[in-house]
Amino acid sequence: MTTYPAPSGRTARRLEWPFLPPNLRAWIERRCGSPVVDAQSQGAGFTPGFASVLTCEDGSRHFVKAASMKAQKLFAVSYREEARKLAALPESVPAPRLRWLLDDDWVVLGMDHVEGRNPGRPWAQDDLDACLDACEVVARELTPAPAGLALDTIADEFADMVGFWDHVRATQPGLPHLDEAAALAGAFAEVCSGDTVVHTDLRDDNFLIGTDGAVWMCDWNWPVLGADWVDSLFTLVGPRGDGLDVDRVIATRPLLRDVPSEHIDVMLALLVGYFFRQRDEPVPTNSPHIREHQSWQGDVCWAWLCERRGW
Repeated sequence: MTTYPAPSGRTARRLEWPFLPPNLRAWIERRCGSPVVDAQSQGAGFTPGFASVLTCEDGSRHFVKAASMKAQKLFAVSYREEARKLAALPESVPAPRLRWLLDDDWVVLGMDHVEGRNPGRPWAQDDLDACLDACEVVARELTPAPAGLALDTIADEFADMVGFWDHVRATQPGLPHLDEAAALAGAFAEVCSGDTVVHTDLRDDNFLIGTDGAVWMCDWNWPVLGADWVDSLFTLVGPRGDGLDVDRVIATRPLLRDVPSEHIDVMLALLVGYFFRQRDEPVPTNSPHIREHQSWQGDVCWAWLCERRGW
């Protein structure tokens, strides 16, 4: 077990309600149907866009995300894509529903508020079981992908990550089994293809466990088409780092237990290359904890891969 270094639930540096333009606040209040009396900024995640639970005078609550096309174009485009994808998800998928959208100088998403919490850190087995159950529901409901969703394949979207091992060679030339790990990563396109919508960004801050125990998946910015087991595997990285026996979990889960061991190693090797490269990038001023998060994830995946391979 290695201690997660980022302040869980307090990793984001976001825009807050008083700093949105007055005309935008007024527009949001009209869509909510009542004046906003309280705004709770959401501290989890690693992006600087506005993301707050708004409580209105009439008692209603709304989850609203917003980013400026001028000042935060990357994140505004990401929110626009999230809106497109949320609108295409069937009601059977446990994702907060998109209720309205503004796509102008600002991109603003109004979604259902889910009363709940993120899984605790360190991860507990009960929370992990509930989140993996949700992964299995989503994989079933999103195989094949809904018509018109128009997603890239995981092989295309992740293709550049194979080359990240060149960075590892240059920066960590003494890393044991480097060439073997890079070769594993190079085989990823052969093992992860499929026609399931894969979220690709599942970690504790993108799950919500409702007060009724239901689990919701949030932040549908980066889905792709791939194998139905990939999200379940990616979900295990944090729990592995927090000390849970995730190889035992793999042996019990319907989407993972029959996946060839080599295929799991291939995907772990791909993640290692990605995280080892990303952690050496400059720290963004608007996301001060993202590199330590990525560094920890890389170390977790590397230790896990080495243990599985007997390195």
